[in-house]
Amino acid sequence: MTKYQWPDPFESVDDARELLQGFLDGVKNGETILLSVLSENGEFIGSSEVHGLSEDCCEVGVWIKKSEWNKGHAYTALKKALDIARTKYGKKEFFYEADIRNIGSMKLLRKFEDEYEIIEQELEKVTTDSGKELELQGYIMKVRE
Repeated sequence: MTKYQWPDPFESVDDARELLQGFLDGVKNGETILLSVLSENGEFIGSSEVHGLSEDCCEVGVWIKKSEWNKGHAYTALKKALDIARTKYGKKEFFYEADIRNIGSMKLLRKFEDEYEIIEQELEKVTTDSGKELELQGYIMKVRE
């Protein structure tokens, strides 16, 4: 799942808990929207987030486990998170980032073109602590009015 994304795979369960606790702390202090994605039988299959709610341009993300890809979960989860950010918090600009080789993430972004103007940012090449090389393409998603 993290082949083309931050973070690197966790070295321990405690490292995963620490990241999740950071998300939960963000929810508690009003900086983050965190939605769980559940299968029809209630199994956790991913999440969608909006970070930086005090900023003009929030960062969005979605994570879906591999066995559930191509079933529409990512679009549904990200749309719900965006809709909450728009209606509850009045947000109109969002930052979306994906590795250019992550075809699914690129296709997902394009599904929002009717509702959002998609503005490409400069490509950023980075190397993670584990040596994973990423080619991150950022986009600003501006609500079409």
